[in-house]
Amino acid sequence: MPLKHPASKHHTDAAERHHEAAKHHHAAATHHEAGDHDKAKEHAGKAREHGTAAVEHGKKGHEESHK
Repeated sequence: MPLKHPASKHHTDAAERHHEAAKHHHAAATHHEAGDHDKAKEHAGKAREHGTAAVEHGKKGHEESHK
């Protein structure tokens, strides 16, 4: 289904980035529990990157919705 409102694309991108962040958070927790702190740190960093991108896409969506 094509998205009609310009903000919809940003909100969809934000949701996808949140999902990716969640997967990395889960991986970080799993590696931490296994004692592999280097891998846990690597996944935590990726989770932060995706989380930051999600927030930025959400902000853009909010800005577009008020135009």
